[in-house]
Amino acid sequence: MTNFAVPSVTFNDDREMPLLGLGTYKMQGKECERAVREAIELGYRKFDTATLYDNEEAVGKALTDAFAAGDVDRDEVFVTTKVWHTHHGEEGTTQAFQESMGKLGLDYLDLYLIHWPYPQGGRYVETFEQMAKLQGMGQIASIGVANFYEETLEDLITKVGITPVLNQVELHPGFTQAELRKFHADHDVVTEAWSPLARGVVLGNPDIQDIAAEVGATAGQVVLRHLLNHGISVIPKTSQPERLKENLESVNVELNDEHMARIDALDTRKGFGRMFPDPRRFPDV
Repeated sequence: MTNFAVPSVTFNDDREMPLLGLGTYKMQGKECERAVREAIELGYRKFDTATLYDNEEAVGKALTDAFAAGDVDRDEVFVTTKVWHTHHGEEGTTQAFQESMGKLGLDYLDLYLIHWPYPQGGRYVETFEQMAKLQGMGQIASIGVANFYEETLEDLITKVGITPVLNQVELHPGFTQAELRKFHADHDVVTEAWSPLARGVVLGNPDIQDIAAEVGATAGQVVLRHLLNHGISVIPKTSQPERLKENLESVNVELNDEHMARIDALDTRKGFGRMFPDPRRFPDV
């Protein structure tokens, strides 16, 4: 096991979650099973999947095999999955959740998220209400959202009366969403970054590379540590053993105030910004 101490965060419902985990988007079958098992061996305890990823069964098999082998206990692992917009609404959410649990093979889920607000469909409030009902039945520990923005978060909180514990959004150097993070802080919502390395695009930035050389770390480790220092949860995706280890060991990197300020300043640079679809318009079907 890697020598590490992954920081954790306490949700507004008093449950805890590791701030660093493994994203599994586009990992399938045996590759996904292997990556999750190797991640567990290294010390990862948080795993992120979704209905859309079509790998819940592989993630679940890796986890249940690890439980059976005594590599880790169920209560040591934090598992997240998400409901896709095609299953918004009371009936669809219940169906999607039951299908996800069947594929994962777990007796409870740590965190269930609405994958996208899909405001065009107008059913994210109903979806979150049903998630809260499922939570009340004991199979979901915490409920949250992904890709929500200020208006949809405000609408959800006002109409449902429950504040999501977490909002998982696109976030990386050059696009750290300061205004949205302030909204999160004001409402006690944890910020989680998907694609925190921007699919590698930010790793070639001269400032990040200079800081990496100065602190004796990789560019990827500097990026992850920067986000962790801001209290942002990160779920970098990789199936490569060396990258799994590298990402996890980012928790041992030390950045000073000047390093943090240099990376923060990338938000003002041209050529940086949102790289993926805007949730105000996506999905458009």
